[in-house]
Amino acid sequence: MQALARQVRGRFARFEQDRYGRSWTPAEVMLGFVGDVGDLSKLVQGKSGVRAASDLDAKVAHELADCFWSVLTLADCYGVDLAQAFNSTMADINRWLDEQDKPSET
Repeated sequence: MQALARQVRGRFARFEQDRYGRSWTPAEVMLGFVGDVGDLSKLVQGKSGVRAASDLDAKVAHELADCFWSVLTLADCYGVDLAQAFNSTMADINRWLDEQDKPSET
């Protein structure tokens, strides 16, 4: 997935260069991500019955994939090994949750 995200980012960079005279910075990729999260939040409202929209399942899947692409792209921009970071973070959370399961000593 990382390689495909990188390939698509390269194509976007060429498109941006042609259109705007430069490719987007990581900060601009992040702003695009924020927009995609906003779109996703509206679709989630639709799934909850709060907003009307057609073909919600396909649109939610599309926006989740857009958001995931942004995360993969930002990880690539900053040299983050996302698989390692994810595994480490999940281990940290599990350790914390294990601690919460222990009876308190009062």
